[in-house]
Amino acid sequence: MGALPVPAEVRAILLDIEGTTTPIAFVQETLFPYIKDNVKEYLRIHWEEEECQCDVGLLRKQAQEDSSLDGAVLIPLESGSGEEELERVIQAVVDNVHWQMSLDRKTTALKQLQGHIWRTAYAAGHVKGKIFEDVVPAIRKWREAGMKVYIYSSGSIEAQKLLFGYSTEGDILELFDGHFDTTIGSKVESESYRRIAASIGCATNNILFLTDVPREANAAEEAEAHVAVVIRPGNAGLTDDEKSYYSLISSFTELFLPSST
Repeated sequence: MGALPVPAEVRAILLDIEGTTTPIAFVQETLFPYIKDNVKEYLRIHWEEEECQCDVGLLRKQAQEDSSLDGAVLIPLESGSGEEELERVIQAVVDNVHWQMSLDRKTTALKQLQGHIWRTAYAAGHVKGKIFEDVVPAIRKWREAGMKVYIYSSGSIEAQKLLFGYSTEGDILELFDGHFDTTIGSKVESESYRRIAASIGCATNNILFLTDVPREANAAEEAEAHVAVVIRPGNAGLTDDEKSYYSLISSFTELFLPSST
């Protein structure tokens, strides 16, 4: 690894979050445990709110789609009133969320509820988004050089904005020109990157995608986007073939923009 020249045709840099801008440990050891520990209390407090009912409705629909999967947890409709009935339904939602998280599911229904729970956590100061120290200075340089910078994560757009809005570096949302999540498509499907290019008004080969996940890099490459795989502490190891095939960086400072000459 070392200086990695960015192709002259690149106009936009698309960033993954977990393992790329943010330590995997923060997501695995802070954000996810917060959901598991607080989802039941959150549901009890917000149950009657329209947003919460919308979240539960999406989870219920997803549960129906997952009904044939081993261990899937269905979420019943409330069949009556009273605390006991409410607790029964809430517990089913909690069990469904825990089941999905145990399988590292990326469903939009799960991510939407997680984003709303994290919103309360960030706003209360219980959580601050962690950012690798090289990220902010590098993005500022890219933007000064005329690059557009976007985020593409399996976490909901709201969760992304919370992480960067309440980060250890302060509110850094101004650094990003837009956000994408799984509503535009899975990160391991090439069509998602074509949709992103169309959305931001460029060709796929005008995009450089940075991610720690080779399957995502492969999907972006199939769409003719440029890719680099990010090596960070705590990230999954790469095979020898992956190391030799992909462009690798361990810091955003290793990207060399032609316009910076």
